[in-house]
Amino acid sequence: MRLLLDTHAFLWWLAGHPSLPRRVRAEIDRSGSDVYVSAASAWEIATKHRLGKLPEADLVATDVMSCIESQQFTALPVSVLHGQIAGALPGQHRDPFDRMLIAQAMLEDLVLVTNERAFEHYSVKRLW
Repeated sequence: MRLLLDTHAFLWWLAGHPSLPRRVRAEIDRSGSDVYVSAASAWEIATKHRLGKLPEADLVATDVMSCIESQQFTALPVSVLHGQIAGALPGQHRDPFDRMLIAQAMLEDLVLVTNERAFEHYSVKRLW
């Protein structure tokens, strides 16, 4: 399975946080799964840490790429097409980080690992 972790799923995975369901952890850890972390998540982590909204993510915020690589995940860059689709998505969901993850999941045919109910309004496969 090809998975795109949303920001909280990535942070909870790194921390071994119990909010990440056992079934989700098993799928991320499965040898056949390709796991991606978006550049949008790196941007969100750094931004929220700078604003004091993620004080516990100090180590991650200072070197997101090393955290991605340490888990043998793949960094997913943001392309112009990702930006275009994210900006054109219908609906009232205003979070730019979430909109980017939705666009990337749609365009790259990835299963989005998230507990965000707002994603249900878009044509994206979800795991949670």
